[in-house]
Amino acid sequence: MKKLLLSFIVLMSFSLQLRADEGMWIPMLLQNNEQEMQEMGMNITVEDIYSINNSSMKDAVVLFGGGCTGEIVSEQGLLLTNHHCGYSWIQYHSTVEHDYLTDGFWAMSFEEELPCPGLTAVMLKSMKDVTNFVLEGVTKDTPNDERARIVSENIKKVKEEAEATTNYQVVIKPFYHGNKYYMIYNEVFKDVRMVGTPPSNIGKFGGDTDNWVWPRHTGDFSIFRIYVSPEGEAVEYSEDNVPYKPNYHFPISLKGAEKGDFTFVFGYPARTNEYLPAVAVDQEANVINPVSVDLRGKILDIYNKHQEKDPKVRIQYASKHASLGNGWKKWMGVTEGINNFKGVQKKKAFDEKFTAWAYKSRQRGAYLTLISDFEKVYAEYEPYRLAITYLSETALNIEILTFAAEFNKLSQVTKDTPQEEIDEMIAAAKEATKVFFKDYYQPIDEEVAVAMLTEYIANQPADFRPELLNTIEKKYDNVEAYVEELFAKTMFTSEEGIYQFLDEFKASKAKKLAKDPALMAYNNVMDFYLANVREKASDINSQIADMQRVFMRGQMEYYADQEPEKRMYPDANFTLRVTYGKIGGFSPRDAVNYKHFTTLDGIMQKENPDIYDYVVTDRLRELYENKDYGRYADKDGSMHVAFIAGNHTTGGNSGSPILNADGHLLGLNFDRTWEGTMSDLIYDPSICKNISVDIRYVLFIIDKYAGATRLVDEMTIVE
Repeated sequence: MKKLLLSFIVLMSFSLQLRADEGMWIPMLLQNNEQEMQEMGMNITVEDIYSINNSSMKDAVVLFGGGCTGEIVSEQGLLLTNHHCGYSWIQYHSTVEHDYLTDGFWAMSFEEELPCPGLTAVMLKSMKDVTNFVLEGVTKDTPNDERARIVSENIKKVKEEAEATTNYQVVIKPFYHGNKYYMIYNEVFKDVRMVGTPPSNIGKFGGDTDNWVWPRHTGDFSIFRIYVSPEGEAVEYSEDNVPYKPNYHFPISLKGAEKGDFTFVFGYPARTNEYLPAVAVDQEANVINPVSVDLRGKILDIYNKHQEKDPKVRIQYASKHASLGNGWKKWMGVTEGINNFKGVQKKKAFDEKFTAWAYKSRQRGAYLTLISDFEKVYAEYEPYRLAITYLSETALNIEILTFAAEFNKLSQVTKDTPQEEIDEMIAAAKEATKVFFKDYYQPIDEEVAVAMLTEYIANQPADFRPELLNTIEKKYDNVEAYVEELFAKTMFTSEEGIYQFLDEFKASKAKKLAKDPALMAYNNVMDFYLANVREKASDINSQIADMQRVFMRGQMEYYADQEPEKRMYPDANFTLRVTYGKIGGFSPRDAVNYKHFTTLDGIMQKENPDIYDYVVTDRLRELYENKDYGRYADKDGSMHVAFIAGNHTTGGNSGSPILNADGHLLGLNFDRTWEGTMSDLIYDPSICKNISVDIRYVLFIIDKYAGATRLVDEMTIVE
């Protein structure tokens, strides 16, 4: 075991002049990158970025809401993130009477800041390498099942010992596909309130059309604040809570982003898979993604049609549309980027070199047939992945079915079920009903049901799909007839009827509930998944994970032997990372050359009062026409809106601070260029660029547009 760990440590310590703009680096190990970062122009030290003993930038970065990043920008816990990261909360607080999506929202006092129940901000306090403890008792020859058992038991033991000595949340995560483990101590803030948001015509300008593309003109930001108890403890919401006083907050630069400037992004990238074999990349890009894109595109067309007709429906489906649309647009870009970049071919070339290298030494026996084994396993995996994709993108996008599922436990009660448990189920069902109908429009759901069930039937084999689909084909003239009957007979289309049913509920009515056609339909598709897909898919996925762990170890040995100067970063896994690169434009296609920034001029050029996503508000037009930009104008006199740089980012990095050479805030990362969305699988510095909203545009909107100057006054501004 000691020999195995020593070998791994040697592999981990080698360095590489990796392309400077590629990599997602662990903050506690950033000293390995310090020289390169400073040679690229950084004026600070890595101790300024990550320190355990002193306040540092890590104390101002949070995992926002479990899926984005936010940064603290004042001594009173003021927090910036993206508009699309706060979108569900903007929508949550919006009504037809108070349409914050359309009009924006600005709290002009602490008392006006809006509670967001369930929203959290998670801050890293420290990290610790626990690989030796987690892999204690594991050798290269340990069978996979036994290895998994040992690792699980060791993690549980280490975690329990750590939790006994701290009040922080303790998480142990694998890195390098399970070849290394880190223990992470987090502080979880549970009272986060909405402070401000621009109207969607600013915060989401360009909508789905501009999403994932450059040039962008989106003021993608929203403002929240962290609150704590009077004693400074991270507690649930209370009227007695006070604004959080952080150990560090980011100074804000008004100097702007110049071509060639060093930048770095500090945030929580979600998931990347940079070290997959070619067969895995090919399946993702050319089998799974196209299916999801096609199905989501059909749903989005239905959403668009109804949202354009009714302002209320537009609000109700705004968050749902954004959620579906984001993946839809991204996956198109991933497939196009990988194919244009010849990513699969390049992966195959490496796989061949890796296999040839493995055959040169007896000690590399574990790697000899890895690539051919991957090809066999992924071929076996494909029909199960397709089955999961069709289930999740079709049946589970029929809202009435997933809503009915909330009543499953209640449908299974008997006369022996304690009344206290029944009462809890009823209360939960009533809350689910309230939430569901707030944002539900039945005509959309019926149309989606017809479209998705039609696709499900057409594209999944009759012997490998839910029986519901075969029943529809045999019993009904067409899918429309089934859907019409489903919505006519289910109880789940009537909010009033559900409340009445719940008020009168007794155990004897559970059978009636279980026979509701919507609940039966949901259970039918899920029963198929549980009986025919889940276990097999899970087994294959576990097999792939074990193979990928060995492949990862093999790649590290390969580069140590073939390119000993190389430094390998771990895939993203929703842990805090630093990425760095330089500001600059790019040329994605022949004769196309993009500048590194956009301006308010571009917003006016895109303006179209007939298209919601391109409407320009009167106030913004007035400021533009008067060139009333205040101190936020660039030195060229224009109002810069967004800029691009060569920082390696992904989902989860949304809202991340992008910082200059002095560690001052330049903007908020919010997207990648569409041509470079393949960077989750393959990174190419020529087209993989991150997009950020310029902090000067953010301040301009807060101050000049909204008049929320009190928020700017509490920030530290560097002129």
